[in-house]
Amino acid sequence: MSLALLLLISAVLLFVAYRFYGAFVYKKFGLDDSQKSPAHLLRDGVDYEPSKPIVVLGHHFASIAGAGPIVGPIIAVTFGWIPAVIWILVGGIFFGAVHDLGSMAASLRTDGKSIGVIIRNQIGPRGKQLFILFSFSTLILVIGVFSDIIAKTFIANPGVGSASILFIFLAVAFGYLNRLVGNGKIAFTIITVIGVVLMYYFVYLGTQLPINLSYEVWIMALLGYAFVASVAPVSLLLQPRDYLNSYLLYGMMIAAVAGVFIANPQIEMTTEIHTSSESLGFVFPVLFVTIACGAISGFHSLVASGTTSKQLDKVSDAKVVGFGGMLIESFLAIISVGAVAVLSREEYTSRLGAEGPVALFSNGIGGMISTLGISETFAVGFVALTVSAFALTTLDTCTRLARFTLQEYFEDMPQPAAQTLAKNRYLSTTIVVILSVLLLLSGEFSTLWPIFGSANQLLAALALLTIAVWLIRKNIPATFVMIPMFFMFTVTLASLGLFAWKNFQEKGYVLAVIAALLFILAIALIFLAFKSLKSEAKVTSGA
Repeated sequence: MSLALLLLISAVLLFVAYRFYGAFVYKKFGLDDSQKSPAHLLRDGVDYEPSKPIVVLGHHFASIAGAGPIVGPIIAVTFGWIPAVIWILVGGIFFGAVHDLGSMAASLRTDGKSIGVIIRNQIGPRGKQLFILFSFSTLILVIGVFSDIIAKTFIANPGVGSASILFIFLAVAFGYLNRLVGNGKIAFTIITVIGVVLMYYFVYLGTQLPINLSYEVWIMALLGYAFVASVAPVSLLLQPRDYLNSYLLYGMMIAAVAGVFIANPQIEMTTEIHTSSESLGFVFPVLFVTIACGAISGFHSLVASGTTSKQLDKVSDAKVVGFGGMLIESFLAIISVGAVAVLSREEYTSRLGAEGPVALFSNGIGGMISTLGISETFAVGFVALTVSAFALTTLDTCTRLARFTLQEYFEDMPQPAAQTLAKNRYLSTTIVVILSVLLLLSGEFSTLWPIFGSANQLLAALALLTIAVWLIRKNIPATFVMIPMFFMFTVTLASLGLFAWKNFQEKGYVLAVIAALLFILAIALIFLAFKSLKSEAKVTSGA
C-alpha cells in the first residue's frame, strides 16, 4: 500500500466526519448565534477578546498540537501501524472532536469559564476543588518539563532559539497592527501575508544569528517570557504568535503531503499487530494512553475551556475551531505514523531507540519534503524547528491556563487574600512561575513525567463526565458523549492500576502512590457526579 493512498483515505474520512458528524454534534450541544459569546459579553481586552475565526483556530491548533501528535503516534507504532491509524481516526472523530467541542460548548454557556467551574455548577464545589488541584498540578508539571526540553533544544540548536525570539517580536508587531486594522479583511490579509513571509525568513535568519546561552539563562528567559505571555492581552502576544506559528505547521503538513504524492513511497512495515511490548506493556491500555494528542487528550479540554472559549467572536465558530481543529491534529498524527511506516520493522525499532521520535519524524518528513527540490538538510532543520516552535506554544499556553486555574480555585472563597489572588493576574502568574522553578530545581519532574500519559487521559475522561452531566441536566440525550466517557475511564483506570502495581513491584513507591491517588480521585468524582444526578432526580420526582 502506498503512503499517498493512506493519507488520501484519512483526509477524506476526516473531512466527511467534519461535514456530517461535526454538524450532528454541534446541533446536539445546542449551539447557535442567538446568544452573544463570552468574548463580547465579558470583553476586557486581556483574556476576553473576540477575534476572527482563522486567528482563534490558529491559536487553538498551535496550543493543542505541540509535539504530542508527533511523539505519541510514532512511539505507538511499536504495536503496529494499523492499530495506530485506526485509533487515531476513530478516536479523533468520535472521541477527541466530541471532547474538544463539548468542553468549548459547556464553557461558552458558563461565561467562558474552565472545566473546573463547570464541574462546580454540575457536580458540586468539592468536585471542582478536586479537579482544579489535579489539573493545576498537571499544568505545573508540563511547564517544568517543557521549559527543560526547550532550553536543552536551544542549547543544542542555537539557531532555533534565535528564530524563536524573532518570532516573539514578530508576533507583538502583528498583534499591534491587527488591533489597528480592526475588522478590515483586506488589511488583515495583507499583514498576514507579510507576517508569514517574515516568519519563514526568520527561520533562515535564525541559523545565521545563533544565540548561545547557558541552560540556567535559557530557563529564566523562557519562564520570563511565559510570565509576560500569561498577563499580557491575549491579542497582543499569545494569540498572534500562535496564529503565525500555525502557518509553520500548515506549511510543513502541506509540503509533507506534496512530497509524499511526488515520491510515492510504499508502506514497508508489515501489517502485523503486536499485542505487547517489552518496554511499553500491553496494547490495551497502553496504545490509548500513548496516542493522546491526535486521538483524544485531556489537555485539550483545558485549552478549549480556558483560553479559546474567551476569544470566539461567534458561538458558531466553535465548530470549526473545536471539532475542526481536533481533526486537523488527527491528520498530523496520521502523517507522523506515515513518517515511520515507510521503514521496515527492524529499521524502525533500531532508529527509534537511537534517534528518538522527534528526530525520526524530522528525518522522515524532511526527506519527503526534499523531493520538492528543497535541500534535505534545510528540510529536516525546518521540520525540527517547527516541532520546537510548537513546544514553546505549549509552554506559554500552559502558564496562562495555570493562572486561570489558580484564580478560579480561589474565586469562591470570601477571604480578602483569596479574592486578591483570584483577581490579580500578576500575583497568580508569579505563583505559577515560582512553583515551576521549584519543580525544575528539585528535578522531580523527571520522576513524575512517566505518569503524565495516564493523568492526561484521566483529564479527558473527567471532562467527558462533566459534559455528560451538563447535557443530562439539560435533558439532552448524552449517549454520544457517554460511550467515549466510559471507554476512557476504562482505559485510564486500567492504566493507573497497572502502573501502580508495576512501580510497587519495582519499589517505585512514590509513583505507585501517585497512581493510586489518581485512581481514587477518578472514582470519587464519578461518585460525586452520580450522587448529584441522583439528588436532582429525587427533587424532580418529589416536585
